[in-house]
Amino acid sequence: MKTPSKILIIRFSSMGDIIYTTPVVRCLKQKFPDAQIHFLTKKEFKYIYDHNPYLAKLHLLQPKLSHTIAEIKKEQFDLIVDLHNNLRTFIIKSILRIPSSTYKKDRINKWLALKFKSKRFVSSKHLVDRYMDTVTFLGVENDNRPIDYFIANAYSLDQLLPVSHQQNYVAFIIGATHFTKRMPNEQIIEICKGIRVPIVLLGGKDVSDNAVVISNAIGEKVYDTCGLINLDQSVFLVSKASKVLGFDTGLTHISEAFDRPLASIWGGTTADLLGVYPYQISDSFMAEVELECRPCSKFGLEKCPLGHFKCMKNIPLVPIVNFINS
Repeated sequence: MKTPSKILIIRFSSMGDIIYTTPVVRCLKQKFPDAQIHFLTKKEFKYIYDHNPYLAKLHLLQPKLSHTIAEIKKEQFDLIVDLHNNLRTFIIKSILRIPSSTYKKDRINKWLALKFKSKRFVSSKHLVDRYMDTVTFLGVENDNRPIDYFIANAYSLDQLLPVSHQQNYVAFIIGATHFTKRMPNEQIIEICKGIRVPIVLLGGKDVSDNAVVISNAIGEKVYDTCGLINLDQSVFLVSKASKVLGFDTGLTHISEAFDRPLASIWGGTTADLLGVYPYQISDSFMAEVELECRPCSKFGLEKCPLGHFKCMKNIPLVPIVNFINS
């Protein structure tokens, strides 16, 4: 294939999956500095690439796929890198008939791993590296750097935090989309009690009530921002934290862009199945317990299918606290 001059990369969702596409964009631009790199995603995830300097243009999936295809056709791309591999991307590629390279999802092995609760069916290869496989035929090499995230606005800590929490604080991301990804308040409180430095709670409005319970139990050591600041501001606070603590959720994965020591806590989901363990960061710790019922899903559930929620309740808390305090 001739050297591409205009490349479209496609990944529609979700936050974590899209953030792990950023090394592909960066490495493509490094290999082909004169090429225009475009990205197609859903509107709700545009913030991930809005300020990415390696990207020439961001396209958003429209309600009618035909309108999206018409927009793409006008651009006259000479290569599509399909990192989603679903029906819509198949239709896009079939209609446009542009040379393409497609991410291999390995759906059957993931289904087997989920059904039989066994790691032997899935590769230990990180999602970033599997994405990178789609562009190696172009001679693109992985630079083995962390993921990218570019904060939209300039902030200062004194705008967002009290003086008591502006130095050497731990960012504790207590939010997650699904219940089985979040630790019960009682355990979060015990972790906070053991941490020696100030703690900043991060999360959306969906966990604001949880944050109030935690703050009331701990007192002034904890500062609650849940539902009170936007995502861009939350990412800024993560980028300035001395350490980060969080569950399997987008903001936790975004924190990897800033190479902060990270303690990630895994409940009903597992990093092995998704291939999204901490990527290219200097110091990390993963807290989880081995259970016959785990993982219970790929992306999380609204309740424990067996009712006991041992995947979170049985996690030892002392090693988490020790990692944060070390």
